[in-house]
Amino acid sequence: MAEPRRARGTSRPPLREKPQQIADELRGLIVRGELADGELLGREPELVERFGVSRPSLREALRILEAEGLISVKRGVLGGVVIHRPDERLTARTAAILLQARNVPLADVYDARGMVEPVAARLVASSRSRRAAAAELRRLIAEQLEAVDDPEAFGEANARFHARLVELAGNQTLSLVAEMLKEIVARAVAAVSQPDDGKDTGAVRMRGLRSQARLASLIEAGEATEAEAHWAEHMKVVGRVLLAQRAKTVIDLMQHDY
Repeated sequence: MAEPRRARGTSRPPLREKPQQIADELRGLIVRGELADGELLGREPELVERFGVSRPSLREALRILEAEGLISVKRGVLGGVVIHRPDERLTARTAAILLQARNVPLADVYDARGMVEPVAARLVASSRSRRAAAAELRRLIAEQLEAVDDPEAFGEANARFHARLVELAGNQTLSLVAEMLKEIVARAVAAVSQPDDGKDTGAVRMRGLRSQARLASLIEAGEATEAEAHWAEHMKVVGRVLLAQRAKTVIDLMQHDY
């Protein structure tokens, strides 16, 4: 295992800077892949000696990394600091918390999706792998169909379809944005899928699946402009349906017991 490099220079930085320096060094090793996922970095006494710092400074550095989801600290004789590769699920949860903290309207979330997904549909339909992409989207539609009577499961399956559509466009940054919104979207779809005053909402879900199937066909045929236009209209319609639910902000949705 690669040894963390010490800071260059002969002067010793102030003690208050050391926790962040240690955290920065370890973070760099993790994201570069020099420390493997699940690898045991060591126990606290070993790390204190390695970095030549006080135990409080080390503990503060570890707290920083633990809050970022990059390590976990196991207690006990066989414990120690365990490395974790960056996880998009943690990023997604953090984004949801930030949206809640800012009291962001759900309309804002759907506007963002409405900007991203039609462009993704066009890119996928223009790609050489469009037939394989269409086949994968159809599999995701089938998963939704299997869960159509279970609001929670349907919400999760529907969110996977939307996130995967963006991923298939091949832009990693857009994919991360879609992943960040997936939990919020899943909860919104689950909420609107609940029976409304005894009325069956299954017909609405089935219309959505037929629209998804139409998108898959356009992508398979390489009809990029048509795919973008169709999905832009789909997103408008779905947005109107979802925004009609009781929750109006992200914090409402994440806290409401549907």
